[in-house]
Formats: sequence, C-alpha cells, structure tokens
Amino acid sequence: MKLVQTKDAVGHVLCHDLTQIIPGVCKDAAFRKGHVVTKEDIPVLLSMGKEHLYIWEKNENMLHENDGAHILCDLCKNEHMRQSEVKEGKIELFAECDGLFLVDKKRLDQINGLGEMIIASRHGDFPVRKGDKLAGMRVIPLLIEEEKMNRAKEAAKGGPLFTLKPFLKMSAGIVTTGSEVFYGRIPDAFTGVVEEKLSEYGVEIVGKELSDDDPKRTAEAIFRLLQKGARLIVCTGGMSVDPDDRTPAAIRMAAKDVVTYGVPALPGAMFMLAYAKNKVPIMGLPGCVMYAKRTIFDLVLPRVLAGERPVRESLLKMGEGGLCLSCPSCVFPNCGFGK
Repeated sequence: MKLVQTKDAVGHVLCHDLTQIIPGVCKDAAFRKGHVVTKEDIPVLLSMGKEHLYIWEKNENMLHENDGAHILCDLCKNEHMRQSEVKEGKIELFAECDGLFLVDKKRLDQINGLGEMIIASRHGDFPVRKGDKLAGMRVIPLLIEEEKMNRAKEAAKGGPLFTLKPFLKMSAGIVTTGSEVFYGRIPDAFTGVVEEKLSEYGVEIVGKELSDDDPKRTAEAIFRLLQKGARLIVCTGGMSVDPDDRTPAAIRMAAKDVVTYGVPALPGAMFMLAYAKNKVPIMGLPGCVMYAKRTIFDLVLPRVLAGERPVRESLLKMGEGGLCLSCPSCVFPNCGFGK
C-alpha cells in the first residue's frame, strides 16, 4: 500500500472501502475496494473528509481484478451470450437466445486449477432460455500477476469454454404405434403429450401416422413422414420386451445407424435413438413419456434440436444423475436429473 494525497490519486486503485455518511439519508460504501479513482471522484472524496488515501502501488506485472475478469470473460463466451458490466471484479454471462448450453469441462477445470481466479457455470448439455444466467467469473485478489492470466489464456486455447447453440427450426413426424389404438380399442393418449413437448421448442409437426404392431407397417409410416420432409421422427409406444412391442424392430428397418436401445435413466430406460439414411434422428419413446413429468426424452430432445448428434458412450454415462425423483413441484432443468 501507498499513502497519497487524494488530489493525486486519479488512476490509482483503492485498497479499502470508503464509507459515506449522510445523516438521515445513508451510511454505505461510496467507493469499494478495488475502485479506480477518477477525476470526478476527487470532489466527492474531499467532501467525505478524505484528504489522503491508501492506494496500491502500480506494478506493470500486475493486473487489476476488473481487467482479469474481462480476460476470463473473453475466454468463456461465444456469440450468443451477453456479458454484464464488471462489478467488484465479477462479470456474469447471460443467454441471448434459446438454445443448448455446452461446457468444455476439461479446460474449465484447468483454469480453475490455476488458483486466484474462478469461473462458475450452470451444467452443460441442458436447454436455456433467452435471459438465463449462464456463468460468472472473477479474479479472487484485488491484483493478479499478468503471467498467471497468460497461463489461463494458454489453457483456454481452442475456442470459448462455453457454447450456446441456438435451437434449429425443426419439422417432425409422429408415429403412434399399438394395435389397441390402431383399432380404436382405447383412445390415443400419447401423441398429444409428444406434441406438447415438441411445441416447447417451436417444432412444426408435418405429419402424424398411426400403425398397429406390425414392424413393416410402422417402418412404412416412418418412410412416409421422411418423404413429407420430417427432420425428426418420434415413435410412441411398443418399446418394451413384450411379444407385441415391436417398435424397435420397425426402427431398425427404417434406420441406417442405431445409436442405442436402452439408456441408464429412469423414467425412460427403454428409449431408442437411431438415424435414417438422410441423417434424420428417429426416437423410440417408452410408455413412461406418456405419464411422467420428465423423462429421458427431455434430456435427449434439446441436444438433437440444437444439431448435436449424441453418441452411445455419452448416453451410457447418464447413470449418475439419471434418476428423476418425481418431485411434487417440478423445477427441471434446475434440478439433479440428468446431471
């Protein structure tokens, strides 16, 4: 620290808070530790009785906390994020559009491991809405070595730590399976649920097909929807191991590549994901999607709608956190399901 006359403090960094007392009006810090004194501040400081100030001695090898926060922010954000003003060494990032938030966890951990700086974010691989807070970052001390910030830049090479991928304009087709529905023995209670889920993301429904339990007819229904221009196919029901549940066989007939049949998530263990020849995703939804508030469908759908192509290995890692607790008041995605 260095003691200087207030009139000579312009451009220097305060070492401590300075409290202003106005009887009957306020008693609060008028200037916070870390504040860079401006010319306009001088009359205010003098009116507070501050003829002298403790300031940090300048060192060309040290950076102010605000400068460090800006560096961290530049390492984190992509073009679909808005940053806040820096306040007391902290900057926050917010979503500028609806989309899928992705985190490069390995590089994030490397930077946090450097010490004296932190970046904290929400979980990746989850949907966010415009205006949602995504992350915050700051430097811990008031001043930090420039060399340490250069190490952070080196660790962050390769692009932003965070990515916000806008949801694509998607068209979908729905195939409802089951002889009980096909022959009118029971009403279809599944299609409406799927339509509601898709509408959350603005997905257009280009066609709906109804099929019995014959895999060939179900596959033909899938092909008809593909010809109508569907960029996503959702098949409902018939996903268990019962003799009459033959939707997986139909999906295999229509698909070029099957990613997985079965995921370590509850509800939704019998979920199926495959891709047709033209790379259109085909999802087989188990019956739980019809009645459970949130299921595996809610975890995979946003990734697909953002243009991601989930691989089997990533889906099989869902075991930890893959149990929905069916809370009385659902706050998904702000909960532990899928994390």
